[in-house]
Amino acid sequence: MEKMEAIVEAILFAAGRPVETNELITTLELSEEEIENIIKKMQEKYEEENRGIQIIKIENTYQLCTKKDYYEYIYPILDNRVKPSISNAAMETLAIIAYNPKITRAEIESIRGVNSDGTIYKLLEYNLIEDAGKLDAPGRPTTYRTTKEFLKLFGISSLDELPELPRYKIDENEQIVIDDILAEQVEKENSTNKEK
Repeated sequence: MEKMEAIVEAILFAAGRPVETNELITTLELSEEEIENIIKKMQEKYEEENRGIQIIKIENTYQLCTKKDYYEYIYPILDNRVKPSISNAAMETLAIIAYNPKITRAEIESIRGVNSDGTIYKLLEYNLIEDAGKLDAPGRPTTYRTTKEFLKLFGISSLDELPELPRYKIDENEQIVIDDILAEQVEKENSTNKEK
């Protein structure tokens, strides 16, 4: 087992990119379950030994990378450029795309209420979103989705791990009603506390 762990570590280190599970299955002639078990043990060892590296899963790939806790020490060595920052507008747009894969620019702008061309261009430049094809509608607008780079940046394996969006109600004036939601939450908490 240790030899297999060493082989997987060598592959992930040398690749320097996300490695498909199928690539590991083919190369090592092991089942998907065996690969997952090996990597899970490696992840546990890295955590126990408090190592500076970790293995992350991004959809159906694995990648050996440094822990984000040590970014501030690594970044100056690798790159002296200013750390790219994501504006609030870009974060809003990114959230909209993450929760609505295959969304068009017009739909994003309808939700945000402002022009989003520059923001979308920046997110494409940072490789956090990508073209998801053309919508079968007049003008065939481009649709967008998040990338594996987005998953890596936010430390999640898939979009399924995104936090659940808060629920809201709309009143007769088409305004969001927060009070009812808060009252529901308090009522739920009270009933949970009574059960205990």
